[in-house]
Amino acid sequence: MSSAGAPPLAIVLLAFAAFAAAANMRAVDPLLIAIAAEYGTSVGEASIAATTFLLANGLFVLVHGPLGDRFGKVPVVTAGAIGAALFSGLSALAGSLETLAVARFLTGVTSSAIIPLAIAWVGDRVSYDRRQATLARFLTGQTLGLMAGAALGGAIGDWLGWRAAFWLLAVVYVASALALLLVARAQPALLATGARSEGSMLAQMRRVLARPWARFVIVTVAIEGGLFWGAFTFVGADLHRRFELDRAAVGLAVAAFAAGGFLYVSAAPRLLAWLGERGLCLGGGVLLGVAFAALAIAPGLAVAFAAIVASGVGFYMFHNTLQTHGTQMAPEARGAAMALFALCLFIGQAIGVPLAAPVVDRWGAVPLFAGIAIALPVLAWTFARGLARRTADQASGARQT
Repeated sequence: MSSAGAPPLAIVLLAFAAFAAAANMRAVDPLLIAIAAEYGTSVGEASIAATTFLLANGLFVLVHGPLGDRFGKVPVVTAGAIGAALFSGLSALAGSLETLAVARFLTGVTSSAIIPLAIAWVGDRVSYDRRQATLARFLTGQTLGLMAGAALGGAIGDWLGWRAAFWLLAVVYVASALALLLVARAQPALLATGARSEGSMLAQMRRVLARPWARFVIVTVAIEGGLFWGAFTFVGADLHRRFELDRAAVGLAVAAFAAGGFLYVSAAPRLLAWLGERGLCLGGGVLLGVAFAALAIAPGLAVAFAAIVASGVGFYMFHNTLQTHGTQMAPEARGAAMALFALCLFIGQAIGVPLAAPVVDRWGAVPLFAGIAIALPVLAWTFARGLARRTADQASGARQT
């Protein structure tokens, strides 16, 4: 394993594929009114086009992870991108809401292979001391996709109709798959499976979960996902209520989160060298606490905007550290390990939002933000403390041998 085994072009292409996968998570949101109008139904019923994708995207990582370990992560990512392109095209051609829901579900099934297996591939190819900085560069595609999904979906839907948004996603998937095929043909070593894990999919999952450190990492990421996204989901609505922003302005303000992500990506190598893993984790937790406290008391839009940017920096400081350790939970079964990591992040989000919603409905977003401003730094401190204990145990074991 070495960084030399991870060509920069491969990282860029995997990030491009991750862009499409992340954009697909949010692209349908601004199209729901148009979809409902075309099929003569309500927006609530039309939202099945979003929920079926998210459901499949969250669950089927459990299938793709072991497949990547067995057949190679880049081939499975490429196959997933091709499948997602086909089903995105089917979404664009759907003649009924039922057909669209099925097509979106199948898009989620195939697209869910891309991000966790790309991260696992980086874990196979890049030495641990350089992995976090490399993963930060890969995050560029995912972050851009999350930021651009809703914005591009809405703009293209307005200009060319909602079906055009799915055609565009299909084109991006196809382009990323073809580029990966060409690079893999020129450099066959990219197709290597890495360490092989024997046994069934369930056996691989059990082996990962049998490790206390793996359980600690995935429980932490589930709680992180629930706390952060459970609160951040309501930032836009709170900005609209408090500062009377229209939907376009709210979208731009919330997109500032991605700007914070890019600030982190650009500074990640220097931050890692300066703070180390535990410092990065603790600093991210503190910054998240400050950001949500500022959102709770923001006297004006400028403070709220700065807090959203800070939340992006803090989130990726913490999450990128978790992600890096996710790639090291089970080196012989990284695909399965990252599948569990992604699933637990999804479960955390799925639980966090409905738990936060009654708080917002009854008391508003401010108490929620204030609570999260305490909870996230505590979670980051807990993980950093566990990381310190693990480092000490490994050093003790090395001295004894």
